[in-house]
Amino acid sequence: MTVTYSSKVANATFFGFHRLLLKWKGSIYKLLYREFIAFASLYTAISVLYRFFLTGSQKRFFEKLSIYCDKYAEQIPVTFVLGFYVTLVVNRWWNQFVNLPWPDRLMFLISSSIQGRDEYGRLLRRTLMRYVNLTSLIIFRSVSTAVYKRFPTMDHVVEAGFMTVDERKNFDHLKSPHLKYWIPFIWFGNLASKARKEGRIRDSVDLQTLMNEMNKYRSWCSLLFGYNWVGIPLVYTQVVTLAVYTFFFACLIGRQFLDPEQGYVGHDLDLYIPVFTLLQFFFYAGWLKVAEQLINPFGEDDDDFETNWCIDRNLQVSLLAVDEMHMNLPKMDKDIYWDDSAAQPPYTLAAADYCIPSFLGSTIEMGEKQAVSALPFVATRISEALAEGRQRGKAVFPPARPFPLCQSLFLQWRKALAMGHYTGIG
Repeated sequence: MTVTYSSKVANATFFGFHRLLLKWKGSIYKLLYREFIAFASLYTAISVLYRFFLTGSQKRFFEKLSIYCDKYAEQIPVTFVLGFYVTLVVNRWWNQFVNLPWPDRLMFLISSSIQGRDEYGRLLRRTLMRYVNLTSLIIFRSVSTAVYKRFPTMDHVVEAGFMTVDERKNFDHLKSPHLKYWIPFIWFGNLASKARKEGRIRDSVDLQTLMNEMNKYRSWCSLLFGYNWVGIPLVYTQVVTLAVYTFFFACLIGRQFLDPEQGYVGHDLDLYIPVFTLLQFFFYAGWLKVAEQLINPFGEDDDDFETNWCIDRNLQVSLLAVDEMHMNLPKMDKDIYWDDSAAQPPYTLAAADYCIPSFLGSTIEMGEKQAVSALPFVATRISEALAEGRQRGKAVFPPARPFPLCQSLFLQWRKALAMGHYTGIG
């Protein structure tokens, strides 16, 4: 079952992720604890052997071997190889998720395109929808271990209601060495064409739209089959696995605490417990475990896709949409904002802080401040112009395009000037 924790990280808080570290299901601890215990046990066994069972000359040889392993273990490009591999695996994992076959678009089209509320019309819609779900079931049986355990034979598919007995005979009669997930597609197309000839589909455009959507659905199914068939090259998986385990095999010897009395560089302390080596193993081996879990998301790991749930949901929802929901409309009524031109949904007390004014642009406040601050300046310039006009014996007009917020002041001054209040005489 997919482990969901989105609600717990909806808001960033102080030590917000610390609660997630205590979870067991779907955690790195559950994936890695066996390998971690094995690594720590081997390291402890080698350390005890070095300290208590080797002779003096054997200790000197082991110390040289430890320094040699520690020096050359860093030349293994674990970070580069592992990082690129995990990125590739995660991309494949997400692409497989976004291409899971969902019948929602098809059920909308079938419900609206196949006309008739009689028994035959209902049979047409349900049969078309059943062919859609049968296709995805055949694909899931071929790629998912959980689905195959649920439907190990085609008899179980018939018993579950995805296929009738006559359809099973037709299905088995068609001999092909390849996976026959495409047969329900052909049935779907033939039945849709028959419905068009009988007038159940009233427009050829509706038939074409229906077939186009079915082709998209087929593409999703074939893509999942392709991902299952052509995986990441085995040689790359082997290289990454060997790089990680070879590195930590060298660390079992190279990261031992040596006798400080021998004066080896970097071995001044004898701490017994290699804290940072254990952390390095936890991170690198955990990284590899992430790739191991995601490389095939159709297994039975904690975070693998819930394919059986997808089958149950798709069948129930799609049949409901094309049968009981066909032309089933609620009564239309006026909404509560019928006579309200400024519709504003209410807020609860818990959501009151999220009621904020509309954003009008980052320069709005700046423009208002500059316009207000310009009023005294414009008034001063008008006064100076009037004084200068009186001295010259004529009226002086301000610029043709004043500031927007000074428009009213400008118009009042022009009006007074036109009435002869400011003629510049006397």
